[in-house]
Amino acid sequence: MRATVIHGKRDVRLEEVAQPRLSTGGDAIVRVVASCVCGSDLWPYRGVTPTDHPHRIGHEFVGIVEEVGPDVVTVKPGDFVIAPFYDCDMTCVNCLNGVSTSCLNGGWWGADDRLGGFADGGQGEFVRVPHADGSLVATPGKPDASLIPGLLSLADVMGTGHHAAVSAGVTVGSTVVVVGDGAVGLCAVIAAKRLGASRIVSMSRHPQRQALAREFGATDVVEERGDEGVARIKAMFDGVGADCVLECVGTSESMDQAIRSTRPGGTVGYVGAPSGGSALPIRPLFNSNIGVNGGVAPVRNYVQELLSEVLSGAIEPGRVFDLELPLAEVAEAYAAMDERRAIKVLLRP
Repeated sequence: MRATVIHGKRDVRLEEVAQPRLSTGGDAIVRVVASCVCGSDLWPYRGVTPTDHPHRIGHEFVGIVEEVGPDVVTVKPGDFVIAPFYDCDMTCVNCLNGVSTSCLNGGWWGADDRLGGFADGGQGEFVRVPHADGSLVATPGKPDASLIPGLLSLADVMGTGHHAAVSAGVTVGSTVVVVGDGAVGLCAVIAAKRLGASRIVSMSRHPQRQALAREFGATDVVEERGDEGVARIKAMFDGVGADCVLECVGTSESMDQAIRSTRPGGTVGYVGAPSGGSALPIRPLFNSNIGVNGGVAPVRNYVQELLSEVLSGAIEPGRVFDLELPLAEVAEAYAAMDERRAIKVLLRP
């Protein structure tokens, strides 16, 4: 079978790898129907995160169950399933507490697995899912092809944007600023709107992304950054800033922008994968009673809540995919996102 392997900085290749096989009784083999490139995949692609050895990459996919182990009870061959960007059992205390990314028995696609090898990456033709009953969510019937992008967004970016909004405490009437206009930031706009925010500002300099943010529910767009950006935000919200600021990038600059755009007593919900930078400025947070909450998004805990709205068309997060390529062109998919020629690239085997 073919799968994407990262070898080093700006070096991703589609290669022949071993076909996955059932091995634990509770696992499943999924034939990938669609996968994608994530903004966090760009950190190793750019060399920000070092690649010590070639390994599978990709962590978002949807597909058809081909085989299941004898202990699997919630999915069966032929089911169309959504896989979160990590493996989890949904039975341990952390999963039951709503933090399935900290599953005591789970793992990460493409990383060291518990059997001493490397877990399958999502950008390939087949994936072995170790905890099929926990990780996989079957859709009711086979979805229409037009819904595939939206369903794929539930594997990561829609749930991650939702986590930013939930972590910041967005509720009916909240004023919200979204820092970041990538797929997660745009999905955070959707999340803020569905949670009842009264005003949503997208911080974006890209006309296409600005337009999509407005269609998703943003009421305002701010292009300025740094001190100018903070001044614009404060001027829009009583001179003090917004109730909730959603940080969806992961750099020290974006976190600084988020914190300084939050009103005293407000909250920053952060989901951008950290890519270095300074520690949180505790004294300014302390002095202003600003809270910071968030982290790696437990999207598996949100799938059921969001799935019905994707299926009904109430939300359309699949629109963040503005480029579709065959898996054979995965190197171009990475380049397009790295160069910001695409918001998010969908891959078909």
